[in-house]
Formats: sequence, C-alpha cells, structure tokens
Amino acid sequence: MTLAVSILLISAVLAFVLLVRPGAIPPNETLSPTAHLDERKEAIYENLRDLNFEYRLGKLSDADYEKTKLGLQNELAKVTDEIESIVGKRARPAPAAATAVQPAPKTEAAKPVYKCPACGALFERPMKFCGECAAPMGEAQS
Repeated sequence: MTLAVSILLISAVLAFVLLVRPGAIPPNETLSPTAHLDERKEAIYENLRDLNFEYRLGKLSDADYEKTKLGLQNELAKVTDEIESIVGKRARPAPAAATAVQPAPKTEAAKPVYKCPACGALFERPMKFCGECAAPMGEAQS
C-alpha cells in the first residue's frame, strides 16, 4: 500500500516538473527598493487624515491632537528622508562643523504666507506637507 502511494506521489511530482513550462510560471515581480517606505508613507498620510477628522469632530483635546500630529509629522519626515536618500535625489548635507551658519538678522518685514493647494491652510514658512490635511505642498505657493 505505501509503495503504491509513494509511486503515485513520485509520478505526480515528475509530471509536474516535466509538464510545467517556464513560460507558464508568472514572472517574478521586482519591487522597488522604496516600496515598503512608500506603503508606510501612505499609512502615515491616512493616519494624519483620520487624526484631523477626529479632532474636528471634537474627539481629541488640543494637547493630544498637537502631540499626535507632531509625532506623525516627524515620522513622515524620517520616512521621506529615507526614501530620498535611497533614490539619491538629494545630496547629503555637509557636517555642521564644516559650515558655520550666521543667524539672519531679525527684521519686522512682512512675512510671506504659504497656502496649501488642497485645503487652503496658510503657513508662515514653506513646508513639504500641509500641517492641516497632510497633503504634499510641493512648491509652496504664496
């Protein structure tokens, strides 16, 4: 009995190996080196949208909202920096000791206002992502 089962199993394996053509097997999908980071970035965007929604509904206090939003934005910045370093779009900054930066003199001139193209929120400085809706701001528009 076991001999018959083993012969049947061996013949099934041989038939599978001999009859399956290489063209019948789907090609191996090559993932980008940043695929996992892109998925994480999308998850953070979704979390920021959910956070804003819950805050606007009054489910979160101001302190909890700010703390959580800041944590998500910091995580998003790290993920974005890691993606950019892998892709090589941005050069590494020089070490702080090599470049001495003089603080800019403070002036009371009118500060430019940057507007989010998605939600219309206004900001005093250009940002990569909107602090309200987390949409990419790209080139911030004044």
